[in-house]
Amino acid sequence: MLKTFLPAAAMTLMATTALADVPQVATDIAPVHGLAARVMQGVGEPHLVVPPGASPHGHSMRPSDARALAKADAVFWIGEALTPWLEGPVENLAGQAHVVELLGAGNTLALPFRETAAFGVDAHDGHDDHGEVHEEHAEHEDHGDHEEAQADHDDHGGTDEDGHESHGHGGHAHEGTDPHAWLHPENAKAWMALIAEELAELDPENADTYRANAQAGQAEIDAAAAETAAMISPLEGGHFVVFHDAYQYFEAAFGLEVLGAIALSDASRPSPAQLAGIRDAAKAEGVACVFAEPQFNPGLVATVAEGTGAGTAVLDPLGTEIALGPQFYPQLLRALGSAAAGCQ
Repeated sequence: MLKTFLPAAAMTLMATTALADVPQVATDIAPVHGLAARVMQGVGEPHLVVPPGASPHGHSMRPSDARALAKADAVFWIGEALTPWLEGPVENLAGQAHVVELLGAGNTLALPFRETAAFGVDAHDGHDDHGEVHEEHAEHEDHGDHEEAQADHDDHGGTDEDGHESHGHGGHAHEGTDPHAWLHPENAKAWMALIAEELAELDPENADTYRANAQAGQAEIDAAAAETAAMISPLEGGHFVVFHDAYQYFEAAFGLEVLGAIALSDASRPSPAQLAGIRDAAKAEGVACVFAEPQFNPGLVATVAEGTGAGTAVLDPLGTEIALGPQFYPQLLRALGSAAAGCQ
C-alpha cells in the first residue's frame, strides 16, 4: 500500500490554519481565565491579562497583553468595577471583539458593597464613626496622605510585580456593586454557560465542544462546592473577620457569617480607631478566626486577633498559588474551604 506524505511546510500551514480558526480570547483575572480555559479545553487557550500576584485594581499591562487584546475575538472580564484601568485598553485595542462584562451579565447574582467595616454589629461608640471613614474613602479625599501611609507601613509587602503604583488612585470605589462576584459558584456556572455561547457564535464548528465543556465544568463546580460546604460546615454559627470586604459572595454561597473587615477595600489602610473597633467587636462576639490575605501586611491581622482568642488563616480570593488551567476554579473553591476550615 502506498502512503502519502505531506511536505513539512504543508503540514505546518494546515496546523496554523486550524489554530487561526479558533477564537482568540483574553480574560482579566485568573478565576475568569479558569472558566474560559475549561470551556475552551481541547480547542484553544485564553490569554490572562492580570498575572498571578498582580493587583487587578492597579496592574500595568505588558506589551504581550496589549497584543493579546488587539488580536482578541472575545474578551471576558469582571468589569470596570474591579479593573478600572482596563476599560480604556479594552475599548481602544479590542474594539472589534465580543466584549462581555460578566458583572453586568444576565443571571449574575450582584450584591452591593457593604458600607461599614463591622457588618454584623452596631457602630461602636467610643471609636471613629465607620460610616465617616467609608464616606471619606468613597469620595477619594486626601489621597496624598493615603499613599504616604501605604509607603510608611508597607501594607502590600511589595508582592505585586508592578509595585501597586496605580493603587494610589483608590482601587475600586467602595460603592455600587461589589465586583468579587466570582466567589459565588452559581455565578461561575452562569458565566461558563455564557462564555460557551459567545464562543459558539464565533466558532460554530466547535460549538458542541464549548457547550459540552461548559456542562461538564458546571458539574465539576457543583462537586467542588459540595466538598467546600462539607469542609466548612463545622464553622456554621461562628463569627469571622476578613482582611477586606471581598467575601460576601462566598458567605452567601456557604452560609458563613463574617463579622467585619479590617479594611473596607484593599486600597485603603484602616485607622487605629477602626482597628480597635473591629477588635472590640471580635472580642464581644467571640470571633473564631481572623483571615489574612497573602499580599497584605499580616501585622494588621495580628493586631485585630490579639486578645480575642481567635485563630488566623490566609484566604486568597484570586488563587495566586493555584496553577492556571481548566481546573482552576474548582481548586479555588476547595482552597478557600480548606483554609477556612483549618483556621487555628
